[in-house]
Amino acid sequence: MAKRGKKYLESLKKVDRLRKYTFREALELAIDCSYAKFDENIDIAVRLGVDPKKADQMVRGSVVLPNGTGKDVKVLVFAKGEKVKEALDAGADFAGADELIEKIKGGWLEFDKTVSTPDMMSSVSKLGRILGPRGLMPNTKLGTVTFDVAKAVKELKAGKVDFRVERAGIVHAPMGKVSFGVDKLLENVSAFIDTIIRLKPEASKGTYIKAIAISSTMGPGIKVDPLSIKELSIQ
Repeated sequence: MAKRGKKYLESLKKVDRLRKYTFREALELAIDCSYAKFDENIDIAVRLGVDPKKADQMVRGSVVLPNGTGKDVKVLVFAKGEKVKEALDAGADFAGADELIEKIKGGWLEFDKTVSTPDMMSSVSKLGRILGPRGLMPNTKLGTVTFDVAKAVKELKAGKVDFRVERAGIVHAPMGKVSFGVDKLLENVSAFIDTIIRLKPEASKGTYIKAIAISSTMGPGIKVDPLSIKELSIQ
């Protein structure tokens, strides 16, 4: 077992490991357990009752968090002609075609998200080995392969979060920063959980949301009672 630091162990003492908290209680505790000098992220992990190995039980999607993630997201758009100007006017940090593709082939990766117009995808696909493993490939299912580049850029800049269930059936996502405070974090969590529920595969049987945990970047995990989901809309 990895050796834990003194500050982590002190924050761990604040958490009742046998208890499952409500979302509000867990967020309050996660903020209280944060101790780093930087503004820590607040993350959520949800274990789902699905088998990701089966195509009809894959859970993948995106959600625009009402209060964003607190991160300045650098967006690159693969486009030609008027779409380049449209992307830059919408707030894209970089926009272009072949020149950007060549730059990326040379090792440049100073961006966080990508968008592509459909007519550029045959060229962008050549970057699959570079962008794919980093989760940076534009994807139709996530709304990042589109001619409406302005909308895509604005959503990413506003705090759009992409997520995908892992092999163990767990979905991880950032919900914002400690500095957001409980109410804003709760609004983000509510939007995320609502999206997860709407994406429930028809093939999923039994309990869909099995376990939930919330934590700050450096702090301990805090268990959340899945039954408290029904309280989200009234908190």
